[in-house]
Amino acid sequence: MDSTEQVYASEATGWQRGLYEDIERTTGLVGSIWRTLTYHEPRFARYAWGQIKPVFGTREFAAFSVAFRDTFLSAAEPDLPGYDAADVDLDPGEYAALRGQLARNDFLAPRYYVTQHPAPEWATRVRGQPLTLLPQDEARARIPGSPYVVPGEFGEMVPSEYRCIAQWPAFLERAWADLEPITGTDEFGTAIERSHSLVDTFFGRLQYTPKLAPDTLASMGFDEGTIAELRDLFETFKAGGRGVIPLSPLYAATVDAAGERRTLAFP
Repeated sequence: MDSTEQVYASEATGWQRGLYEDIERTTGLVGSIWRTLTYHEPRFARYAWGQIKPVFGTREFAAFSVAFRDTFLSAAEPDLPGYDAADVDLDPGEYAALRGQLARNDFLAPRYYVTQHPAPEWATRVRGQPLTLLPQDEARARIPGSPYVVPGEFGEMVPSEYRCIAQWPAFLERAWADLEPITGTDEFGTAIERSHSLVDTFFGRLQYTPKLAPDTLASMGFDEGTIAELRDLFETFKAGGRGVIPLSPLYAATVDAAGERRTLAFP
C-alpha cells in the first residue's frame, strides 16, 4: 500500500467524516495510518477502529500512557533543555500556541504507539490545543534536507508532529539541536526498548483484546494478499514512528507542557 495515498480530513465525507471525527475526539489527531487505511482498505479502517477504540478508555491505558511518558523523560534527564519565549524567538501569543500544540502531541503519542501495536501478534483527558498542520509541500520547504522528513517506504513525507512544529521553525531548529544528542544515548535506546515491553504488558493486562489477528481477518473475507499488505503497513508505520513518537514528550517538556508522569502505577 502506498502510504502517500491518503484520504485527508478536508476530503472526508459521509462515514469517512464520522470516522475521522471519532478518531480525533479519542486520540487527538487523525494520523497518516488511518488516512492511508481509509484510502486503501476502508472496510478494514472502520473495523480496526471499532476494535482499537475501547482500549483507550481503560484504566490500564491511563497507567500505560503515564509510564510511556515517564520512560522517555527519565532517559533524557538531566540534559533536557527548557525554553521560554525569548529563547526560541517567539512572542507570548506564539509561545502559548506552541505549548498548546506540543501538549496535544504529548497526549496523542502513547495513543498512536498503541495504534501501531494493535495486537501482540502483529490518564487521561484530552490536553492541549487542536493541532494545525502545514501541508506536506510547505513543511518540506520550511525544513528541507532535515531529519524530520521520513524517507523509504513512507515516501518523502513529513510526519504529522513535524508538520505541526514546523510552524515555529526557530523552536524546531533549537530544540532538535539540543535533543538530537540525547536521542543517540544508550539510555534513550534502552527507553525505546522498554517502551516495547510496556506496550506488550499493557495488552497482556487488558480484559479485552482487539481482534485483528490474521485468522480473524481471513474469517471476515480479507484475502491473504490484503492481510499481508496490512501487516506490512503497520510494520512500516511502527518503524517510522520509533523516530518520532518517543520525542513527543521531550518536545513538550522543553516548554513545560508535558503531562503526568507518576500518578498511576504501571506495570
